[in-house]
Amino acid sequence: MSSWLKSLISGIVIIAFLYIINAMMTKGGFFGLGVDDYTARLLVFIAINVILATSLNLINGFTGQFSIGHAGFMAVGAYSSAYFTVNHGKQLESTFSFLGETGASSVVLLVAILIGALVAAIAGLIVGIPSLRLKGDYLAIVTLGFAEIIRIVILNIDAVGGATGYQVPGYANFLWVGFFAVITVVVVHNIVKSDTGRALVSIREDELAAEAMGVHTTRYKVISFVISSAFAGIAGVLFAHYNKFLSTNDFQFIKSFEVIIMIVLGGMGSMTGAIVGAIVVTLLPELLRNLPDIQMGATVFKFADLRLVIFALILILTMILRPQGIFGTNEFGLSWLKRPRSKDEGTSAVGADAGAPIAEQKEAKRMQSEDED
Repeated sequence: MSSWLKSLISGIVIIAFLYIINAMMTKGGFFGLGVDDYTARLLVFIAINVILATSLNLINGFTGQFSIGHAGFMAVGAYSSAYFTVNHGKQLESTFSFLGETGASSVVLLVAILIGALVAAIAGLIVGIPSLRLKGDYLAIVTLGFAEIIRIVILNIDAVGGATGYQVPGYANFLWVGFFAVITVVVVHNIVKSDTGRALVSIREDELAAEAMGVHTTRYKVISFVISSAFAGIAGVLFAHYNKFLSTNDFQFIKSFEVIIMIVLGGMGSMTGAIVGAIVVTLLPELLRNLPDIQMGATVFKFADLRLVIFALILILTMILRPQGIFGTNEFGLSWLKRPRSKDEGTSAVGADAGAPIAEQKEAKRMQSEDED
């Protein structure tokens, strides 16, 4: 089976799976099967966090930089797209009314995603060109500062709600969020496996050596920063149009730290690790809400009230016992299920000292026989 056919089949299967899950979130369900609103909302936020973690992993994990400004670019994408849909969405929707209600709203959301990604990418370029000449803690401080500047500026713009918040049309659902989560994973994976990805990894391993080998380190760092910022903007667009309300409190620096925790927990430089980290960090605090109360004498210990403390302790223990993260730089795959292939006979070592491969011995014998003739 050709690779493009495998990709086509995989794409169809993934879209069908996302469609079924999305149908289960509706009131009618999927042939009677459904999930409650709480579970549906949790699944959407997991998919949004997968976009954030995977995109940030391109900078922090594969390029070896340390950015703490992801929430700022998420906010840029969210508010820019929300402003478009609030002020021009209905007009554009009426223009494409011949596509039906679903088709017209899909066009509006796609344009909003394009706008959010583009504005976030431009913001990433503006921030990245001066700041990515710095390294280590200096870069972290600068990106954190820029993210807070972005948030404070938005907080003082009355056109997007300011401090009171911003109502947004609800065009997004799990199908859209899950689809772009898959797109993010595929795009970042292909970048990492390309020549650009090898340049990014070389910067992570040794920036000085990469420069000596002719890699334009600043340019590649800016490229990864812009791409990562664009996907953060897409995550912001989907969050805004699913949550239907925006507040600058959703984009505080703690959100950036939350995304960093995801990739550090899963493993810096691991695509699988970023996905697993996003799932764990999103689910674990919610699961800890269901911890039982334990009564010891007259005292009742409500462990659910301590869920954030327990969550922090779990993270600390994980970092102590597994400092490289759950996956490290490894990826989860099914290659271990394949039957091991035997080595070619011509490359195996033989003889008393097991030194020369068979192919070399045959060549030596041939040359010796020619000399004798």
